[in-house]
Amino acid sequence: MKQLTKKEILFFGFTLFSMLFGAGNLIFPAYLGNAAGDNVWQAVTGFIISDAGLAILGFIAIANAGTSDILANRVHSTFAFLFPLAIYLAIGPGLAIPRAGSLAYEMGIKPFLPHTGAAASVGLLVFTIIFFSIVFWFAKSPSKLVDRVGKILTPILLILIFTVFVKSLFMDAVPLKNAVSPYKENPVIRGFLDGYQTMDGLCAFIYGIIFTNLFTVKKITNRSLQIKYLISFGLISGVLLSICYIIIAYLGAKALFPGTVDHGAVVLSIVMTQLLGNGGTVLLAILFSVACLSVCIGLVTSCAQYFTTVFSKISYIQWVLLLCVASGVVANLGLSQILKVSVPILGFLYPIAITLMILGILHSWLPSYSRPVYVITIIMVGLFSLLEIINSTIFNGEFNPYLLWIPLQTDGFGWITIGGIGFVLGSIAGKILPNTGHTNTA
Repeated sequence: MKQLTKKEILFFGFTLFSMLFGAGNLIFPAYLGNAAGDNVWQAVTGFIISDAGLAILGFIAIANAGTSDILANRVHSTFAFLFPLAIYLAIGPGLAIPRAGSLAYEMGIKPFLPHTGAAASVGLLVFTIIFFSIVFWFAKSPSKLVDRVGKILTPILLILIFTVFVKSLFMDAVPLKNAVSPYKENPVIRGFLDGYQTMDGLCAFIYGIIFTNLFTVKKITNRSLQIKYLISFGLISGVLLSICYIIIAYLGAKALFPGTVDHGAVVLSIVMTQLLGNGGTVLLAILFSVACLSVCIGLVTSCAQYFTTVFSKISYIQWVLLLCVASGVVANLGLSQILKVSVPILGFLYPIAITLMILGILHSWLPSYSRPVYVITIIMVGLFSLLEIINSTIFNGEFNPYLLWIPLQTDGFGWITIGGIGFVLGSIAGKILPNTGHTNTA
């Protein structure tokens, strides 16, 4: 039976870490640490579970199914088209790409410009035009250059993080400030919800196929062995991610300054200045700019390839151009605004993704006719998540008194209760409805 060597397992674990670790994995734990203060360890624990934990869960679910497409098709062919499309829009021009472009400006250019007046808005516009022109230049003809940049950049970022952490240990010990709401009341839960922002759990549906193809190339056909390897890859990457999050959150918690900040980019900038002076700001600016550029090139390339497959009438080059233009426009909203918009969108996608992961893992225990379980559970979770978004964005929480009657809703997890009801109803339907050929082996 064909197996991977220990060296290969370690290599692919580091590869997965490189695929998941981006600029967002730096700024969100930094903000979390600063806001959580003396509750930093509880909050970062929730963050790790949500980020690394859900990514591992996604890989296992895809391994059980075979591919992400098979898993999504268990709900319906329409869902198998719309859900990946929504994920690609989120990790593409809707959120991740413009967020990276805006973050590159915040960390690479803005610190050296006046913070008020026309210079700030004009600077962002000029920067995004140049930035996404460079992204277009590289993405229109994909090469190994992006991979090489990523392989060089990730170790440099890790070395920088560790160096800054060691430097911080020699600073005068100061007590951590008091946590602010909601990190004061529910640090673990708030940290878990913050973990959505990295989008690593959603990326599992995109990256899972890469490892499925890897097993095909390596001729590893044993399903239990595949799952074992995916867990190993996930644990290796998860340990690396966790170490980074603990260090970054700790640095954010130690950054004591008056007032509040909108996002972790500012926290990191302050930390680097406090530890390394102006040289730290310059170094961080360079690293963030290159990191964000590499991430954007990779995401534009992946999204363009996907959209070319789905909408073949538009060529790859045209998709690259459309993605760059759209991402540039969204990036000009500014990082703070992008982060505000991302909360309701990810709040809608993540419950559906987590539910699909759990169903995929439990698939062998479902009724022989399992489609009703998938359909009813996913629909109920999706509708409830949509209702939450409408309530919070359009009605400003007007229906909160009614929604809070649902168990777990106080902590933001009412969808679990709704999903559990859907699971029970779907299981009953799967047992009493005639089997039309859709079994739990599909």
